[in-house]
Amino acid sequence: MIVQEVTERIRAEAGKVLVGQEEPFTFILVALLTGGHVLLEGVPGTAKTLMAKTLAQLVQADFKRVQFTPDLMPSDVIGTQVYEMGSGQFRLRKGPIFTQVLLGDEINRAPAKTQSALLEAMEEHQVTIEGQRIALPEPFFVLATQNPVEYEGTYPLPEAQLDRFLFKVLIDYAPPEVEMEVLRRYNQGFDAHHLEQARLQPVITPQMLKECRAAIREIQVDDGIIKYISDIVQESRRSLDLVLGGSMRASIALLLAGKTFAAMQGRQYVSPDDIKFLVRPVYRHRIILKPEAEIEGLTADTVMGRILARVEVPR
Repeated sequence: MIVQEVTERIRAEAGKVLVGQEEPFTFILVALLTGGHVLLEGVPGTAKTLMAKTLAQLVQADFKRVQFTPDLMPSDVIGTQVYEMGSGQFRLRKGPIFTQVLLGDEINRAPAKTQSALLEAMEEHQVTIEGQRIALPEPFFVLATQNPVEYEGTYPLPEAQLDRFLFKVLIDYAPPEVEMEVLRRYNQGFDAHHLEQARLQPVITPQMLKECRAAIREIQVDDGIIKYISDIVQESRRSLDLVLGGSMRASIALLLAGKTFAAMQGRQYVSPDDIKFLVRPVYRHRIILKPEAEIEGLTADTVMGRILARVEVPR
């Protein structure tokens, strides 16, 4: 199957650069093939930028990075009309959002007005400048990062913004054996700032990515799986640990991501295990815990684990 072959080749090439980031990279790949976006949360120095650059090279996509800061304006991201003295006309100066893979670094450092500049782009794959709607290149894929431990001078993303991300992926410190392997590679001359030296071979083109997405749409989902997805979201809305349960978009995201993950495994159908694997990254940024649940030490992941334990699994 084309999706499984592409997945295996991308993983093999990415292994030349990435060490010990198999699960986060899998989620990123699922999001790319599904047509969604990813919010990466982790402390600095955990290979978030490296994963984004690596993926862009493997799919032969344009890559741009925006460092979000408190003084960043929406026009700095999407662009603006500039008056040219010579011609006496206005010319569109496109911002960095006009790319195929966009890395928004520390997105929560920008104020809400600038964050909202991404809303239309992520949902509609277009931007509006001076009343003019301009389509973005395809595929358009946003990887945004945020630091989970440094909150001074940050602007938490509103629910509407968070809901635009297919996944929220947590990236933790690498275990000792992985860190040792990274050090060995750097000792042998690897440099993440000169990724071209790794000689990554492009695996697919944007056109082939469209073909993969077309194949994913053909994956079968029976009524038992659809009910399972519905039961999970309904249970999240009834949970005594939550102020806010999952939205309809959460259910749709789980369904579409499940089809993609099944295709990546070489199957023509979605299994309950596919759904279980994807529940946490789909839900962790879409639910809100009650204060007493947080005091108890619960997290979004533990609450979703409790919900999964209560929902009957289809046979």
